[in-house]
This record gives sequence, structure tokens and C-alpha cells, in this order.
Amino acid sequence: MEQQKIRVIITGSTGMVGEGVLLECLNHSMVEAVLIINRKPLGIAHPKLKEIIHTDFFNISPIVDQLKGYNACYFCLGISSVGINAEDYYKTTYTLTMHIAETLSTLNPGMTFTYVSGAGTDSSEKGRVRWARVKGKTENHLSMLPFKQQFNFRPGFIKPTRGQSKAHKFYRYINWIFPIGRKIYPKGFCTMHEFTLAMINVTLHGFNKNVVDGKDIIKLGAK
Repeated sequence: MEQQKIRVIITGSTGMVGEGVLLECLNHSMVEAVLIINRKPLGIAHPKLKEIIHTDFFNISPIVDQLKGYNACYFCLGISSVGINAEDYYKTTYTLTMHIAETLSTLNPGMTFTYVSGAGTDSSEKGRVRWARVKGKTENHLSMLPFKQQFNFRPGFIKPTRGQSKAHKFYRYINWIFPIGRKIYPKGFCTMHEFTLAMINVTLHGFNKNVVDGKDIIKLGAK
């Protein structure tokens, strides 16, 4: 029996992680369709790619009909907690994520929803670090939604894919440290190719836990 191919919605494609995941998905044979949702055009054309321009991510009701028929979502939309007040960080990290996820779980119950979280996320929601508590709450509440599968990816350093235009300058300057970091602390360093391939593999084959850390990402990305 032929395996069902992936039809994926990717959020956050104007950021480094989302752009990298998008480029890798467009090049993967098991991904047959990609939908991205952006506030302004990304400027990428590809036979697999469809783009929706929508300005208010806190109200996606006007575009719901276009979100049906997808079996995966790679949620890469997010912001840094640095320099932002607690209310705005919570609103973007938790409220927005849950709004989109709740809508997609209703429209596509057979969907695999993968959330890009981060190393150090606090599942207890009780730690001292604000961003880690908010991420932990988001992960915990996403796992309660009626998706076919739901995974929370917690990467550390991700080495950008060649050709990315959204990679932070910070990453460009310290790419030289990647081989050293990988050798000393392997679970904290992965490539964008490994990261995306891990997402694709959990979509296709599942995984035995819903929190996927750096070590798991490398393992899944090697298949």
C-alpha cells in the first residue's frame, strides 16, 4: 500500500526556522503540497507551494476554507522573549498558537501538528524563567487537542540550510563553531536538514513520545 504523502501548512516562513523548513520541504519527495500563511509575500515560487496573505493571525476565520485538506502543520511562528513585555510575549507565544492549532484540529482531525518550541522549555510551568513557562504551557495545551499526532520539537542551535536569506547574522558568524559544538554537546546542535527531516519522519511514521529533544532530532533526521 502506497504511503500517503504530506500536505503541510507551514507558519513562520518569514523567519529563519520557518524558511529553512519550507525550503527543505519543497525539496522532499514525500511532501506533495505546502501552504504558507504570511502577512506579506515571501517571494518564493514553486509548483508545490501556495501562499495565503493574511494580516491578522489572531483571527483566521476569513481563510478557514483554504486550510482544509492538509495532514500536517509545522508551526515555526514565534518570537524571542528578549526586549518584549510579558503580556505581548504570552499573547504571541500562547494565545496565537492555540488559536491557530484549535482551528486546524477542527478542520483536519487527521493532522500531525508539530510545534517548534525550544531547549529548556519548562513542562511544569512553575520555573523561574518566564519564556520557558509560557512555552511549557503551550506544549501542554497543544497535546490536549484532537490531532492525530502532536509533537513539540526542542532544538538548540540549528545550522541554516544553504541558500537561506532569513538566517540571523548571529548564526552566520558562528557557523564555524558547529562542528566543535556537535562533537562536544551533540544534542544541542543540529542542521536544518536534520531538523526538517525529523519533522517529516514523525509525520510519516510517528514517534514514541511527543517531546522531541535535540538528541531525538538528530536520530530522526538520520533516517
